[in-house]
Order: sequence, then structure tokens, then C-alpha cells
Amino acid sequence: MEDKFKQYEKTIKKKHSIAWTPSYNTEFTTRRSAKEFCAIAEKTCKNLDWDIVYQDDKSIEAKRKEKSLGNERWTEGITATFEYGKIRVKSVSLGNEMWDFGRNSKRVKLFIYAFQETEKSYNEAELQNLVNEKESVNNWDDYVIPESLPQPKETRVPQFYIPVIGCVVLSIVIAFLLAKVSINGLYIIGLFEFLVGIAIGFSFKFWMKWSNFTDYDKLYYVVLGTVGLTYGLNLYFQYEIIVYETHLERIGFLEFLKIKWEYGFKFKNTNTGWIGLIVHWIVQLVITYYVSLFAFLRNLSTFQLERVPPEVVDFAFYHLVKDKTEDQVRTELATKGWIEKQNQDEVFEAIGALQTIHEANRV
Repeated sequence: MEDKFKQYEKTIKKKHSIAWTPSYNTEFTTRRSAKEFCAIAEKTCKNLDWDIVYQDDKSIEAKRKEKSLGNERWTEGITATFEYGKIRVKSVSLGNEMWDFGRNSKRVKLFIYAFQETEKSYNEAELQNLVNEKESVNNWDDYVIPESLPQPKETRVPQFYIPVIGCVVLSIVIAFLLAKVSINGLYIIGLFEFLVGIAIGFSFKFWMKWSNFTDYDKLYYVVLGTVGLTYGLNLYFQYEIIVYETHLERIGFLEFLKIKWEYGFKFKNTNTGWIGLIVHWIVQLVITYYVSLFAFLRNLSTFQLERVPPEVVDFAFYHLVKDKTEDQVRTELATKGWIEKQNQDEVFEAIGALQTIHEANRV
């Protein structure tokens, strides 16, 4: 951040916010156009050393990072939106705190000050040049079409059965470990669901690499099935382990579930009954589902980008920016050696992965 903004930041009077997700917003007027607003706002975020995560023709989103214990993390998300001569600025806390200690109001007021100072630093001609530069970047006007592109690797036929079998085996292993932990009373609610979700999502890094299968719609159901199968098998393995270790008569799995339902869920020294059991099962499924899905999407996007050279992705994206149809882009790719439909599909998947990563950064 530039020194003058650091100095101004120290003088800002903060307004504290207490809420489930603390935030602060206000608006100010401008005589600038939407294009001029976008150009100045982008420059402002860069002057403040904020990470820009999204832009369109009327708004910009950025995140402020802060170093803590040697690691960097995003602390606030700032959005500025232009509408009919008014600019609405909003800052939202990105941590788990319910009291922002005035940090959101500080970011909003700092942005407004920095925006106005940045605006003053340009005369009309310079501002127009700034707008033109931004449009040139957005339109890829400086891109030079290469004479040749890296050639595609040998085509590998996608194998759907590999992630399916892999996830079934993984479910069996995780379910057995969870059953042992649960019976021994070592289960920690929240932590184990998170770890299970990470394990499921991370495993797709290998399933996709070995199978070359990246169909999101089908893999999504594999993730969903893996989560459900894991906790279903967890209950069954609990039954089998209890019968084996205690040498009790086999009463049947359904009878075991009936007894478990009647006994309910015991949390510390309190028996919450069947209601607590249902809540526990819901918590297990929901936490594991979202953690595994996010990890899966991250690994899917990474793999889709890794298997296509960046020069090829840029080449295809350039033609899309220039309003060419998908068929026209495929034709352009074919002229550079990317003839096989599967290889072309992988290029489009890589472009989609970039969009997914950008959306994930906004969350």
C-alpha cells in the first residue's frame, strides 16, 4: 500500500459491527462513467495492495490480505458497484468472528478516499488513456497469435470405472476406521467430518490422473455416493465390530439400528435421544459433503488445467474473446495440430476450469 494511504488509514474513525457476518456499506456520488469507474477502481485496489478477484462492466470485488503467524489470509472482502452515478462500497468479514472491531468501516472509508485520490491524479486525457488500456487488456488486443502451439499428448480414453472403484474402496477403509474410533469413544464431531471430506476430495487427484475422466456431472454423483456410502458402511461396521469384540448373538443389522435409534445420541453426559441422533447424522453428511465437494472441484480444475499447455488455453480463449463460435475455435485449434475432438474438449474444459477457480476465489 502506498504511504499516503497508510497514513490516512490511521486517522479513520471506525464504526464497529456485531453480526453473524459483520459488514459495513455506504455510497458516494461520482460524475464518472461506468467505464471510468472500473478503470479507477482497479487502479485503486492495486494502490491499496488488495487482491482483485472479480470484475465486470459495473463492479469490482477485491480481498484484503493480512499476515498472521507467518501466513497470509484474506480478512475482508470489498465490493464496489457503480449504478446511475452512485458508487456503493461494501466490506464483509471473511473470518469467523462476529465482531469486526470496526475493520469493515475502515476498509470502506479507505477505498473511498483512495478512489478519489486516484481520480484526482489523472487529467481527462490521462484518464481516457487508462480506460483505453483497460479495454485493450480485456479485449486481448496485445495478444500475438503464435505460429505454432505445443502439440497434444497421446490421447487417453477416459475410464469412468476407475474413480468409481477407487471411491468404493476408499469408503470401505474410511468407514471401518470411523467405526473403530466411534466405538472407542474417540470421535470428535466436526473434526472427523472435515477430515473425511478432505480425504474424499483429495482422492480425486489420483482417480482423475489415472483415469483421465473429468465429466463433472458424473463425478459429482460419485462424490455424493461416496459420502453416503461411507456413513452407511460406518454404521454397519460398528455393528460387526461390536458383535465380534463382545461375542454377542447376531441380532441383525436392522435390529442394531432400531436399538441405536431407541438409545439415541449421547453428547458428553447428556442423552439427546433420537432427535440428537438425526442432527448428528445430518451434521456428518452436510459437513463432509461440502468439504469433499470443494476439494473435488479444486482438484478437478487443477487437473483440467495441467493437462493442457497454457499457450493453447490462451490461444483458444483469445478467439472466444473475439466472439468466435465454439466450432470456429475448434477449426482454429485444428490448424495448429489440435485435431482430435477429445483434445479440443480438454482445451474447453481448461477454460472452464479457469472460470471455476475465479468463482472459488470470490467465495
